[in-house]
Amino acid sequence: MALSTFPVIQALRDTAQRLATQAPYQWGHMGSCNCGHLAQTVTHLTKAEIHSRAMERYGDWERQLLDYCPTSGLPIDQTIDEMLALGFTRTDLTHLERLSDPTIRAAMPFERRNALRHNYRDDVVYYLQTWAQLLETQLLGTIQLPAELVGPLAQTSVPIAS
Repeated sequence: MALSTFPVIQALRDTAQRLATQAPYQWGHMGSCNCGHLAQTVTHLTKAEIHSRAMERYGDWERQLLDYCPTSGLPIDQTIDEMLALGFTRTDLTHLERLSDPTIRAAMPFERRNALRHNYRDDVVYYLQTWAQLLETQLLGTIQLPAELVGPLAQTSVPIAS
């Protein structure tokens, strides 16, 4: 799974927010589909620029990710390079296009995960938000306060307002 870092989490949240506020969404368009929207966030390219880059090689995002070569010089591979450099994996991106990562889906209520549609805007937003929350939980779990702070904090009582 993607790295649990602030930039990755922020990219997921920014993408979800943009989609939730009615950014143009079209699953069959390489620049405005699930991966296309994340690519827009990471690369700051427009949907048209991403789509144009992808059209220089055959296939959808899954095919592009399978054929990815960091030394090809193809613009779509440069786009994928930026996404990988931020902390995503090719597997993450493949799962994003179909909303199929088992770990992310397992974090969703049973009824919701079984009703996910990979080409439905609201489901993509929910998937991105769930993914961001999982990564944030992982990140917070790695933070350890210095011992000199833990002792005083544990002894501090905060009155609860009634």
